[in-house]
Amino acid sequence: RSGEMAKLAQLIDNEVFQAYATYATIVLLKMMLMSLVTAYFRITRKAFVNPEDTASFGKGESAKKYLRTDPDVERVRRGHLNDLENIVPFLGMGLLYALSGPELSTALLHFRIFAGARIVHTFAYLIPLPQPSRGLSWALGYIVTISMAYRVLKTALHL
Repeated sequence: RSGEMAKLAQLIDNEVFQAYATYATIVLLKMMLMSLVTAYFRITRKAFVNPEDTASFGKGESAKKYLRTDPDVERVRRGHLNDLENIVPFLGMGLLYALSGPELSTALLHFRIFAGARIVHTFAYLIPLPQPSRGLSWALGYIVTISMAYRVLKTALHL
């Protein structure tokens, strides 16, 4: 049991793992923030999907007008969905990559580029910035995840 604890302590002291934990936390917090942004837009645009959410705006027919979609709310939701589609794979692949023993400088490059790309992607979605800014930021983050996957496979399978 103490041997397992020693291994866990070594992992926690590992600089690559600490870098992964830092950037994973950053992108997770950014993704969580998107839930708050969605709620803000729903409330300020008075656009809800559940009848119980309209209760503070009236009852019956008067509340039904707030059961609607709004382009701004939908834009935020699409940005949040894109986060889920990209950050979740990064978390898994990034952990495997961190455990595969990469150089700290290479790992930091991967983690920083991914986090930066996702932040730019969010601004590009919410402002909105002209294309290809959103597409390029998405592609950059996706390429980073693929690069980490390749390096994990190369290390594990000796490709």
